[in-house]
Amino acid sequence: MNIVGIAGTALIAAILAVTLKRYNQEYAVVISIIAGVVILVEILLNLTPAVQQISTLLSGTGLSSEYAMILFKSLGICFLAQFSADSCRDAGESALASKVELAGKISILVLSLPLFENIAQTAIGLING
Repeated sequence: MNIVGIAGTALIAAILAVTLKRYNQEYAVVISIIAGVVILVEILLNLTPAVQQISTLLSGTGLSSEYAMILFKSLGICFLAQFSADSCRDAGESALASKVELAGKISILVLSLPLFENIAQTAIGLING
């Protein structure tokens, strides 16, 4: 991951946003969101090797691929909710940001319900077994 490029992009965007904030608040928010998207794309492009490594590790354990999908979807929900909430906070909408974070947490809970069900069934089988 090119952390120097990401940090540089963030610093330049922050300087532009602060400068524009004095004259036009809307453009400052747009600059922040665009920079966030550019940084997010850079991160996602560099995330592919890590995802492949996790998939290889999980397939070596003999676990169902369903667990890997739950993990990757949960990570995606976390990243998307955090990015959206931060963008809302940058726009001055803290209450909306809190709602986005709550929606992300509930989405992860709903997504992981099949995993909890499997764990509960396994525990019941061990207790009754």
